[in-house]
Amino acid sequence: MSDDHKDASNAAASVPTSREEQALIRALDELEKAALFAKGKYQTEFYRRATDLFESEIGLEIVRSYAPRFDSSGVFHAGPWEHPERLLPELVGGGLRAEGEYPSIEMLSELRVLSIATGESTHPNMSAEQGQSFLRTVMGLNLDLLYGSETEDSRLRPKVYARARRLLVMIEREISSEGLLEQVLEDIEARVAQRPIDVSLTLKMIEQARQIPGDHHPKLAASLERFVKATGPPTPLAQQAGSPANYGAQLAKLRPQELEHEAIVTGQLLTLTGLSSEYHVALLLKLLKNEETTLLGLSLNLTEAGQAHLEQNRDKVLEFIRLTIHPATCGIIYGFQQMLERNLLSRSEVSDGLTKLANLDLCPSVQQVTKKHLPRGTNISANAAIVGGAISMLGQPLGVGQGANPTCQGARAMSLWSLHDPGYLLQLLISAARDNTIEILFEGTPIFSGEIGGGVAEGKFDLRLDPVSRILVPHLDRIYDEMMRRASLRGEDPHKWVNPALYGRWVPNSLASPFNLINQTIFGYEDFLRLFYATHHPSYDGGHDLVYPNPVGLLITNVHGRFLGYHAVSIQRVAEDTEGQVRVYFFNPNNEGRQNWGNGVEPSVYDHGEIPGESSLLFNHFAAHLYAFHYNQMEVGDLHAVPKEILDLVSTHAKEGWGQAFTWL
Repeated sequence: MSDDHKDASNAAASVPTSREEQALIRALDELEKAALFAKGKYQTEFYRRATDLFESEIGLEIVRSYAPRFDSSGVFHAGPWEHPERLLPELVGGGLRAEGEYPSIEMLSELRVLSIATGESTHPNMSAEQGQSFLRTVMGLNLDLLYGSETEDSRLRPKVYARARRLLVMIEREISSEGLLEQVLEDIEARVAQRPIDVSLTLKMIEQARQIPGDHHPKLAASLERFVKATGPPTPLAQQAGSPANYGAQLAKLRPQELEHEAIVTGQLLTLTGLSSEYHVALLLKLLKNEETTLLGLSLNLTEAGQAHLEQNRDKVLEFIRLTIHPATCGIIYGFQQMLERNLLSRSEVSDGLTKLANLDLCPSVQQVTKKHLPRGTNISANAAIVGGAISMLGQPLGVGQGANPTCQGARAMSLWSLHDPGYLLQLLISAARDNTIEILFEGTPIFSGEIGGGVAEGKFDLRLDPVSRILVPHLDRIYDEMMRRASLRGEDPHKWVNPALYGRWVPNSLASPFNLINQTIFGYEDFLRLFYATHHPSYDGGHDLVYPNPVGLLITNVHGRFLGYHAVSIQRVAEDTEGQVRVYFFNPNNEGRQNWGNGVEPSVYDHGEIPGESSLLFNHFAAHLYAFHYNQMEVGDLHAVPKEILDLVSTHAKEGWGQAFTWL
């Protein structure tokens, strides 16, 4: 905190302007004096006093004036908001709209970041620039609040929305919105590049980007227009029609050449962005009615191979389109297109598996959870929604996300099976959907998920996932948890046995790790690095290229390189990028593959040769964050060929970053 602000804060504290402010000061003083173990007892009173003041703009200003004291007083102690560098801007909107005391804590959190962003206070783990970027993203994600768009919820809870709007107006006033559209569009571009199955946040950002006022640079306007067309009226005819229903009626009047133009434009927007709309559904249904497979291929922008696959499996394709593609499920169109490009319907286990899912007698819990997450007013059956979800996953194996759950193991398992054994994925999905259990062998003994507890699924499980993950991940999580329990006392990292058992025959049985997780020590680190280079780097691996994804463990750090925790990813491939630098391309089950791990390490999701859904890092940077990997003992290159200077460089990076949290032997 600057001296000027200390003086101002002290002055404000010495001359209270209202009874509410005096109560806030007393609550903050008591909280500040409380011992760490007792902070929780006093936090609630402070939240209550802040909430009273949030009811007016003057009250909001009063609370804001004490923001520099929030961290030192323990306002966020031992809670989800404690560390500003870990906050996710996409969660702010939900917090501001929540029930109970959560909106008030969320507002206090944003006031704390605003204080950092404006230089009124400092924080060791967040700079002013990072605070500004965070708040611009928050504004970009909540433009409906900022600019007062009415919803049914806002009409039912006007006080909650009024408080949130006051906060965002304050942020906009103090954090320049100049560059806001550019930042929002960069975020949209990065999310689109990753081609996630769940595009709900992307759609929200596009819709809200349209609300940003001002005269925008032509390049930004054109970029926004591309996304608007992909998710709304894609052509002048569609725009003129004004609604998908009217567009469908207009399509019926077109000559073949005009219909072909509509198909080409819409298909190109689909593959350019991975996004679609109800207008696209109207077009597909028109083509489906006439069974126009050539134009259908154009509307999906299929390659020659994809079109040939469509023709070979014509009846199945038409059947699955009729079943799964509706206005409320337009988001699966890209996954459907990608499934055709992968030629998956030619595989009987896929074609028959999807047909079996369509006719499956669903267990009550799956029926309920699937219908619950369908848009209101839709007549889509639960079976159709699940088949559509399966098609999306088969088409977008790297688009799986774990949501807000720490279930990276389940997400990367489904990704791997979708890539290399889609029939097995469908087999597990059918079992979970019909029987509410799945079976996986562990060292010859079957584990049935329906007979065990444990895992994240036993606690609070976030179901805001794609339809397949919603059904399958709780089962996979319980089985993973049980396998880890059975292998936990063997003196080595349990993943050595668990990963091959859970993921399958693609995972080598040997596991390298320099960690003793029990006493948090690092040993033999240079030998560990040497082995990784000799098994994965093309200059030293003896030509033994990676064939299947390799599940590995990473140590995640914050923007200052400080250790945050462990994370499971899969190495997809190792290759040179367009600049000739060797990179590791990996699948990150997080919904967002971009992070800043400090010390110049920032995973990229595009512009470095990434396939949609991949993240990538320079090989040395990836190695410096690695703590466990599988390898084949028969496929190890020359260990002594790895230069000592490279090993020293990576070791230094690790020790000066996450390594400070551990003991090195």
